Order: sequence, then C-alpha cells, then structure tokens
Amino acid sequence: MPAAMGIGTSLFLIAAGAILRWAVSDAINGVNLATVGLILLIVGIVGLVISLFVTFVWADRRDATVTRDRYADPRY
Repeated sequence: MPAAMGIGTSLFLIAAGAILRWAVSDAINGVNLATVGLILLIVGIVGLVISLFVTFVWADRRDATVTRDRYADPRY
C-alpha cells in the first residue's frame, strides 16, 4: 500500500505544479509562482518514477518466500 500512496502523492504534486505553472496569473511579493510550480512538477515526476520503480521492479523480491529443506545425511 505505501507504493500506491507514493503514486497518489506524486500525481497530486504534478497536478498542483501544473496549475501553479500554467494556470495561475496572480503574483505574490517575493515568490515566483511559476518557479514554485516547476519545482513541484519536477519533484512529482521524480517521485512517480521512484514509486513505479519500487512497485514493479522490487515487488517480486519483497514477496518472495525462501524455503530451505533440511538435508540430513543418512551416513551420520
């Protein structure tokens, strides 16, 4: 479930960044909203790539069960 949460958070950051980057025309003194939007976009994309990597590449390795048979040598 944490991977799904990471994907959702990344999509939220991408959407918020896109809104700030291209849809908001207001200005705040000392803050460039287009730059804040770009930063959120980049962080969201990087988070999405990492979340997808963890979900699809490492999922098989996390759930693998290792079973070992005890081998008793009959000579002893």
